[in-house]
Amino acid sequence: MKSRRALAMLGLAMVLGLAAVLLASRWLRQPAAATVRIAVAAADVGLGQRLAPEMVSLAEWPAGSVPAGAQRDLAALAGRVLKAGVQRGEPVTEARLAPAGTLGGLSALIAEGKRAITVRVNDVVGVAGFALPGNFVDILVYAPAQNNGNNGAETALSKIVLERILVLAVAQEVARDDTKPRVVNAVTLEVTPGQAEQLDLARSVGTLSLVLRNQVDPQPGATPGATRHSVLGMATAPVPAAASAAPAAAAPRLARAALPPSVAPARYCIGVIDGNRSSKECL
Repeated sequence: MKSRRALAMLGLAMVLGLAAVLLASRWLRQPAAATVRIAVAAADVGLGQRLAPEMVSLAEWPAGSVPAGAQRDLAALAGRVLKAGVQRGEPVTEARLAPAGTLGGLSALIAEGKRAITVRVNDVVGVAGFALPGNFVDILVYAPAQNNGNNGAETALSKIVLERILVLAVAQEVARDDTKPRVVNAVTLEVTPGQAEQLDLARSVGTLSLVLRNQVDPQPGATPGATRHSVLGMATAPVPAAASAAPAAAAPRLARAALPPSVAPARYCIGVIDGNRSSKECL
């Protein structure tokens, strides 16, 4: 009985082993997946850098998952400038490259039709160093109160003048993979030509501040601006003393002008008869 059981187990083991061999051989005979050679980064390359021959290499990539715009000619990549950083082993696609002929540096990062303008900041204006390249900010201008002579005094005003402005660089650094705050004295922003004019005028009118905003929030922040009276909850501005005194001084003159003219006092007359003559005398 025991020998029969042992023989059955031995036969089952042989069958299972034979099936495993057949499955393995069939799997090994399967054709290999088709691949193509595309250009990948041979080292970490930051945005704005010009590609050198040693920075890229060809690597096998599955033909069914080749990214759009993948490059296959290393010679054509020589001298091209990256407008987005790539890590080692990542494909170098056309979307990451600046137009052919672009020089390296910040100019390669400026979008078509845009301009770069630099504003001076400090640790408060620059959002304590958290306004980093790649972030979006709003531009806030504070205009102090001014005396316009006969027109009276303009109250101080704080107003957002530009919204969702891309930060291209802080100081002279354009890297976008650093999340640590850096307190700098200058921030370079990407603006349209019209926004550049507004920003240039705004910094001559008053003090600029950067307002950091959510990266994916496209909603505009339309506000009327904040004045001294709106912040303190005052409905209207107080009337200046000089302006209030002038109407008061003019009131008596208006009152006198409105009075009717004085009436002449009544006169008494008597008739006098002297012989053939008569006359009239009035007192």
